[in-house]
Amino acid sequence: MGAHVRFAHIRSPEPDATPLIITHGWPGSIVEFTEITGPLSDPRAHGGDPSDAFHLVVPSIPGFGFSGPTRETGWEFRRVAAAFAELMRRLGYRRYGAQGGDWGSVISRELGRTHPDQTIGVHLNLLPGGAAAEEPDADRLATLSPGERERTLASWRRTQQWNRDSTGYADIQSTRPQTLAYGLTDSPVGQLAWITEKFKEWTDSRDRPEDAVDRDLLLTNVMLYWLTGTAGSSARIYYERAHADYWGTPPEPSAVPTALAVFPHENFVAVRHIAEQTDRIVQWSEFDRGGHFAAMEEPDLLVADIRTFFRKVRGTVSD
Repeated sequence: MGAHVRFAHIRSPEPDATPLIITHGWPGSIVEFTEITGPLSDPRAHGGDPSDAFHLVVPSIPGFGFSGPTRETGWEFRRVAAAFAELMRRLGYRRYGAQGGDWGSVISRELGRTHPDQTIGVHLNLLPGGAAAEEPDADRLATLSPGERERTLASWRRTQQWNRDSTGYADIQSTRPQTLAYGLTDSPVGQLAWITEKFKEWTDSRDRPEDAVDRDLLLTNVMLYWLTGTAGSSARIYYERAHADYWGTPPEPSAVPTALAVFPHENFVAVRHIAEQTDRIVQWSEFDRGGHFAAMEEPDLLVADIRTFFRKVRGTVSD
């Protein structure tokens, strides 16, 4: 693999459970999934149907937390997806599902796209390339239903706002991650501020991030970056993608059954007709609350949506 991939492996007590790899993003970690691993792996103990059980593999992305810091270049999302496919193979899982948000969505989608014979389905709470990236023209809008037309316009407005106000962190991490790393690795307050700002801006919160996510979980998440010294190596995934030969090209089509859970305070407004240009969407769920860190903000909604999707696509799987 070229790096040490650390992961949590939570075996369900149900012998016929479906293997599922769940991947976090930045500035998250495996801490994001604290509230969903129990209900997913042992639904019987949480008032659910035991047939919905999953054997969970929850890795830290190379460069993040327990899987970092990395000591070599080249760890962009395609390489991470390939490493996770190898991880699942070594664990003995021939058929499995994938789930993720943020970078986890990019990696999970790539895992399904490149390993369709192994991946039974991909569940995402953010879809790469699923929002309006340019202003829609009148001819295009005229072909859409009124609801889809309004959503497309709302998506473009959200994208404009993001490009105007919110890309500073990504620009720095895509161009000067090492310079940033010295400051964050030297100052726990700096590391806390760099991450907490995103939990405030990207969640369905009012005045403080604690309005949306548990404070202790947020602090634990930040501590993983601080104690492992991974401010720089986690930021480098942005640099590696921005300097990869595929940068700037549209997403390559994926034929794997895909579900998208749409939360209203996500950074981008997903639009179904755009999503269906590149992905085989078989489940589209829209919720009235929640944001970017869905597993922390609305664990019950996310768990229910994951269960519903994999009931649809679950076939004969082997653990």
